[in-house]
Amino acid sequence: MEFQNLRLEIEAGLARIVLARPAAANRVDARLLREIEAAAERVSDDASVAVCLVTAEGPDFCAGWDPETREQLLIREPPIADPFLPLAGLACPVIAAVQGRALSAGLELALACDVRLAAEDARFGLPEVGEGLLPLAGGTQRLARLAGRAVASAVLLLGEELDAEAAYRCGLVSRVVPASRLASEASAVAARAASRGPLALRYAKEAVRHGLALPLDEALRYELDLSIILQTTRDRAEGVRAFLEKREPRFEGE
Repeated sequence: MEFQNLRLEIEAGLARIVLARPAAANRVDARLLREIEAAAERVSDDASVAVCLVTAEGPDFCAGWDPETREQLLIREPPIADPFLPLAGLACPVIAAVQGRALSAGLELALACDVRLAAEDARFGLPEVGEGLLPLAGGTQRLARLAGRAVASAVLLLGEELDAEAAYRCGLVSRVVPASRLASEASAVAARAASRGPLALRYAKEAVRHGLALPLDEALRYELDLSIILQTTRDRAEGVRAFLEKREPRFEGE
């Protein structure tokens, strides 16, 4: 697919998906939704990618749905329960860098990522209920699981928006930086993650994602199973050698 509404860049173990509809505040239309799916597929197919970074051009990360696209999703057969699953389902860690508005689909897109950084001017919200609607891309589910029921209820039922500091306090974002530093900070965080063991990164993400759906005793067993599998990899042996030799490890993803 030729990308028109986003850019995909892959270099040195890092994939960058850049929303590129700034004149439309990066609202999610049908084309952008298909391009996100195609970009995620390319990232998934590239074994060199250790981390994926999601950013956006312009003053807003994403101000929500294109209205026509939202209606199309509601009447589509078969319906799509999770429009951002291609991104959420990536095996590698996904980091979002959010500036300006992240509303409706914008917040849901950010919630589909594993880690979120926010500029000081970031605002997060799900205004649908005030419009007689419901979020339709995971907003009622992922926000409650991440930030807790009380915060999710205030955002959903009362229409409250979270500024960057409130988002940080409830755990929605991991750090807040000045808007002028968001791009460099996000790149540094992504590069630092990409320098870690790529297999360990993927297994750690899988342990968290799958383990949350299991009872604790089963989740602990699942964690152990992944650790045992990791023990058999060349990367794990390289990590041990690097520690003993007091040098940086040279991971190969094997």
